[in-house]
Amino acid sequence: MSIAELLPILQNLSRTEKLQIMKFLVQQLADEEALSLQPGATYNVWSPFNSHDAALKLAALLEEDRQANDG
Repeated sequence: MSIAELLPILQNLSRTEKLQIMKFLVQQLADEEALSLQPGATYNVWSPFNSHDAALKLAALLEEDRQANDG
């Protein structure tokens, strides 16, 4: 069934049924996310530490904004 066929059916559901569908879909997404993470595995996570270029850019943007708002 395509999404184009499914949307009109979903629109006709009661509020309770829509909430049940939402709960089901959120659980499905959570389950899929959990499958992609492996216990004991190492994952790279971005951190702002040692991001000096980003800090300089942010400082410049904040200064521009301050000057624009000060008139």
